[in-house]
Order: sequence, then structure tokens, then C-alpha cells
Amino acid sequence: MDFATILIVIVSIAAIVLFYFIASSINLWVQALVSGAKVGLLAIIFMRFRKVPPKLIVESKIMAVKAGISISTNDLESHFLAGGNVSRVVQSLIAADKAKIDLIFNRAAAIDLAGRDVLEAVQMSVNPKVIETPLIAAMAKDGIQLKATCRVTVRANIDRLVGGAGEETVLARVGEGIVTTIGSAASHKE
Repeated sequence: MDFATILIVIVSIAAIVLFYFIASSINLWVQALVSGAKVGLLAIIFMRFRKVPPKLIVESKIMAVKAGISISTNDLESHFLAGGNVSRVVQSLIAADKAKIDLIFNRAAAIDLAGRDVLEAVQMSVNPKVIETPLIAAMAKDGIQLKATCRVTVRANIDRLVGGAGEETVLARVGEGIVTTIGSAASHKE
């Protein structure tokens, strides 16, 4: 084979690969264009090279735009590449906006990357959650064992969510308080 034939084969393969990327991205690009979300065709194509699912990013961007929230495509991609749940963060931003809670993308992304469910946190800041401790047994000073449970109403504070106590920690601290209170009582009747 001569050089011209090899060049034609290489160019043909490159054209087929390029056509595949463009054809598979046009649908998403048109969907974004019609929805008013500004995502360029080349951006969608390059997402595939970066191993970012373009469908997830475009759908999340459309969701945000339709809810009136401005998030850049690069922020969504960066959050995905950092290991975050893009869809959950966008849903939490929409829920926070509807509940008149001041939540910006960077804070929501930080909460998500910290391993907390940011959408559940937004929902808990609107509607507090009641959690119940398991049955806790403790002995009073008079030697009689008491068993107790406790219900705790928990409301999430978005500003203190990263680094704050989770549900398990709250239950453990309440249980510790119950054991301490019963254990320090002189009589089980107290």
C-alpha cells in the first residue's frame, strides 16, 4: 500500500469517528437549544472525551434553567468529575429556591462531596424530621434497670451541615444523655 491509500484510510476512520460523536450529540444539543439551556455542540462532544455523561449534564442544566437557576455547564462537569451527584445537587438547588432558602451551587456541591444527601438536608430544613432512639437500658443508683426511648425532632441547618452531626451522631448523643441521666439518679422513681 502506498502513502496515499494509508492516508485515505486514516482520514476515513477519523471522519467516521467524528460523525459518530457529532450524530450522537446533535439530539442533546437540539434538546438544550429548544429548552433555552446554552450548551454548545462542541462542549457536548468534548464531554464524551472527558468521560462525562453529556445526557446527565444537559438534563441537569435544562432542569436548572427551567427553574430559573443559573449554573454554568463547567460547574456541573467539575462536580461530576469530583465524584458528586450532579442531579441531586440541582434538585436540591431547585427545592431550596422554592423554599426561599439561600443556597448557592458551591455550598450544595460541598455538602454533596462531604457525603451528605443535600436534597434531604434541604427538605429537613423545611420539614423537620422526627427520629426515635432505640430502646435504651440503664441502671439507676438503687440497682433497678430502666428502659427508655426518646423522640427527637431534627431540623437541618444548611450553614452548619458540613462537619455537623448526622442522624447517627444525634441518636448516640441523646442515648448517652439518657444513660447518664438514669445512671446519676439516686432512685429509679426520679
